Amino acid sequence: MSIKSLIINPGSTSTKIGIFEDENLLFEETLRHTTEEIAGYDSIAAQKDFRKNIIMNFFAEKNFDINSLGMVVGRGGLLKPIVSGTYIVCDKLIADLKKSERGEHASNLGGLIAKEIADQLSIPAFIVDPVVVDELMPEARLSGVPELPRVSIFHALNQKAIAKRYARETGRHYDDLNLIVVHLGGGISVGAHEKGKIIDVFNALDGDGAFSPERAGGVPSGALIRMCYSGKFTEKEMLKKITGGGGLNAYLGINNMQEVEKQVAEGNAEWKLVRDAMILQISKDIGSMACVLKGKVDQILITGGIAYNKSVTASLSERSEWIAPITVFPGEDELLALVQGGLRVLNGEEEAKDY
Repeated sequence: MSIKSLIINPGSTSTKIGIFEDENLLFEETLRHTTEEIAGYDSIAAQKDFRKNIIMNFFAEKNFDINSLGMVVGRGGLLKPIVSGTYIVCDKLIADLKKSERGEHASNLGGLIAKEIADQLSIPAFIVDPVVVDELMPEARLSGVPELPRVSIFHALNQKAIAKRYARETGRHYDDLNLIVVHLGGGISVGAHEKGKIIDVFNALDGDGAFSPERAGGVPSGALIRMCYSGKFTEKEMLKKITGGGGLNAYLGINNMQEVEKQVAEGNAEWKLVRDAMILQISKDIGSMACVLKGKVDQILITGGIAYNKSVTASLSERSEWIAPITVFPGEDELLALVQGGLRVLNGEEEAKDY
């Protein structure tokens, strides 16, 4: 018997929803919210009812019968570090999402909204592979400063989904493979997947690995400290330089890779230098993860929105394909990845995890 699912993926100024029948997308919609509407709430969690009501009103307009749903899956947020998997949205998980002790992020709303709608219908609510998935080996946690342990925050949902997709399409098992997965988006993450676990990964949020369209990545520590104490910047301004205002935004004032490539094609030497520097840093991250896997790499997988850019993927291949063959999976189908996680539980392929 087929299963209909509602998938909820909140963004900073939009809420993307999808209705699936098994893995088949029936329809999807991006419900957009104005900056003024969002500004009326003093926290991410406070937006819950506002966003839920927009979803429910949309269904009413479409005459969609929500009673036909068999599960609701929301994007996971900034929770405590957890292992990969599909999690039942329980009271403890809800409490952590509401407190937002580990950070305010729109993805925190995914589980909150999913739980309320699911309870109304007496069906299960899940989250799948939130950004805090943590399977790091012990050695990967040490940074060099005991007070500053390395943490695992990255594009876990897409990295896991693409790794499993590659395994499935090649007739192998994810748990048998050593993979390097490269997610290229507004943030960039490079992870070492060893036999089904991501044993090392660069923090894609605030200060690790390659710079990206919106993030600074790893920067010279001493110079950063002196900049913090220069008296020229507030804490908020410094954090913005690392996340949101870093990378391409800092150098070029833009985070749109299509525009960057257009400028490069037109011969803009400055823009080409910045683009090539980002590619070089990503390549260094790939090389680092090859060392983590002791050179035993079955495949390098490149994914994310920037993976549509053939110039970027070709340059990465030129620098990295000596390590292992490269397969490109452009885009990030997060709605499908979320529904697949829920279906694996409902179809008995894996057990739901408790938070």
